[in-house]
Amino acid sequence: MCVLYKLFAVISFTIGSGFGVAILCRILKYYFEAIMKYFSVFLQFILGFFVGILLLVSGTTALAYVVFYRLNTSPPKPIFAEEKQEKAAEPSTLESNAQEKAKKSKEKMAARESELFSEIQKKEKKGDLPSGAYRASVIWPSGLSLRSEPDQDAQRIGGIDYKAELIILKTSSDGDWQNVRISRSGQEGWVKAGNIQKIE
Repeated sequence: MCVLYKLFAVISFTIGSGFGVAILCRILKYYFEAIMKYFSVFLQFILGFFVGILLLVSGTTALAYVVFYRLNTSPPKPIFAEEKQEKAAEPSTLESNAQEKAKKSKEKMAARESELFSEIQKKEKKGDLPSGAYRASVIWPSGLSLRSEPDQDAQRIGGIDYKAELIILKTSSDGDWQNVRISRSGQEGWVKAGNIQKIE
């Protein structure tokens, strides 16, 4: 209100002079620019406020959509052990015949091995050890590797636990390896010498 009062006072003062019209135009231009400047700042504030609200609402909506979508999907159907056994129990007849033959041959081999093992154990119990053979136990804390040949690079065919009982059959010509038979299984192989102790 005060700005309008000043404006009217200047207009009434300058109307009387010819040069007052030019001043009046300048004053009106100055006030118009000031009003436009404040209007521009106000418009930027309003626009920024609404853009911020729009971003906040759209972000919240997107997050809610993702969360509810994941909650809405069903988990995959679990497969239980019984179902796996049912599927495994339905092989073709050729496969089942081959499996039966393999199973029978394994059973025959296992029976033969157990017979041989029992014979070996009977002989060992009677004290019928081969000449030069003796009983020993493993003294290496982490056990020993049983190898197919008296060589560090030979194939590993098994292992012998700490304090396991075995029979020393012979020693290699260089004395670094010993040919042994495991008392429990009857398996034979080579171990590094110096890691066993003779049982009296």
